[in-house]
Amino acid sequence: MSTATLENDVVLNDPVLNGEAWRNFCAELADIGDMILDPGNPANPIDRAEGYRYLTRLLRLGLEQQIEARDFSFPFFYQLSHTTAKIGADNPDNVYWNARINGSFDYKITVKRGTMAYFSILANAFRYQEDGTNLATGKLIDSDIEWDENGVAELFASCTPQPKNWLRLEPDANMLIVRQSYLDRANEKPGEFQIERIGGPATPEPLNPAALGAGLKETLSFLRGIVGTFIDWSKLFREKPNSFPDIDQSMFQKGGGATDIFYAHAYWNLAPDEAWVIEVTPPECYYWNFQVDNWWMESLDYRFVKCTVNKTTAKLEPDGKLILVLSAQDPGFGNWLDTAGHNEGTVLLRWAGATDNPLPEAKVVKLANIRK
Repeated sequence: MSTATLENDVVLNDPVLNGEAWRNFCAELADIGDMILDPGNPANPIDRAEGYRYLTRLLRLGLEQQIEARDFSFPFFYQLSHTTAKIGADNPDNVYWNARINGSFDYKITVKRGTMAYFSILANAFRYQEDGTNLATGKLIDSDIEWDENGVAELFASCTPQPKNWLRLEPDANMLIVRQSYLDRANEKPGEFQIERIGGPATPEPLNPAALGAGLKETLSFLRGIVGTFIDWSKLFREKPNSFPDIDQSMFQKGGGATDIFYAHAYWNLAPDEAWVIEVTPPECYYWNFQVDNWWMESLDYRFVKCTVNKTTAKLEPDGKLILVLSAQDPGFGNWLDTAGHNEGTVLLRWAGATDNPLPEAKVVKLANIRK
């Protein structure tokens, strides 16, 4: 049998090379679109349109993670949440970076700190595509790290303990998550990050059709897992509308939340002439913020919409109380947050590094009554 015949047989029988894998990918992607049509989801035009846009955003993120970043020996930092692609109540104050890793390998991460108020790096077992979880296996925050005089540090990620700047890995760790939070976006600068495997090969292998096929399948699982997880969260929050339920924090940590942050999620539903008034006294902590999200748990477009405040930008009352007002129009009272054409959605309040984590009191009132 000639070499050409063998090559033809490989092409004909390989699902990636003969196009079968691509056709299956497109067909299943169409099926995933039906998740947006679930009768438990809002059916109004803005939420339905944002739902399908959400799928396009997640598709971009999934392809980047599952195909471009799948070689654990040659990791790089990419952004799994940013201004135009968002997951799970992404923080408008944050600059996120992610890297795919193998928990059985050792890595060196070089960090130039920058001047942003908050910094942490977590090693996670990212399993949204399997069971809806993204549980941290190790963590370093700013104060854990030994920095040099130029604000640079080398971190070492491994299962084996290191003398300093050790980011603990477990064998099932497969992702790093960097969080940096602004308090003053105009004047603070994000850090710079590089990662390399210690003791790995010199160059990557050429693209393998089987790896591409696996990446396509994993991208679909990524979409299903993330969409399903956060629809379920929004439905849970909706059981107690316009209030802040006391929810076990382990749920949010399993979903990828940082262990030094307390998360207070809630669901809201308002008529155009209503406002949701939220009151709480912020505790002592190194960072806090409040944000408005849509049903799909994407932050609203904070580039153009007033939908978030933090420890620096919020105005407090003389007694230290924080008053937030969510409504379609500015009532001229408290810290106004814009619903931006939505009549329902979710919100998130974060307390970072607090010893006390108060839940806000909230009530729905008529806008006209606030303005009096």
